[in-house]
Amino acid sequence: MQRRQYDASVLPALALIALGGAAGFSLDDIAGMLLQQGKANINRVRLTAKADDLDRTIRQLSALRDELRHAMVCPAPEHRRGRSFSASCGLRVRKGEGERGKGGQ
Repeated sequence: MQRRQYDASVLPALALIALGGAAGFSLDDIAGMLLQQGKANINRVRLTAKADDLDRTIRQLSALRDELRHAMVCPAPEHRRGRSFSASCGLRVRKGEGERGKGGQ
């Protein structure tokens, strides 16, 4: 299989396409960021919104990772009955029993 050879002048546009794809932008979104002659038309409001979305995803995935790591070493005989697991699921634990949300709902 042969590798594609690109002129150095298109490398910034290819980098923008790769970055946009990795960030979750659609090809149509990315195409809208590219103008003729390889210049960029960056919508900073959309970039900020995407960065905020990524921050939320990172926080959620970090919390999930932490819970998995805790489950690996949790001394509770049944992990899902432990306080840490219940708290991460939004449950309140009273006398070993889980209740959904506030007020037992």
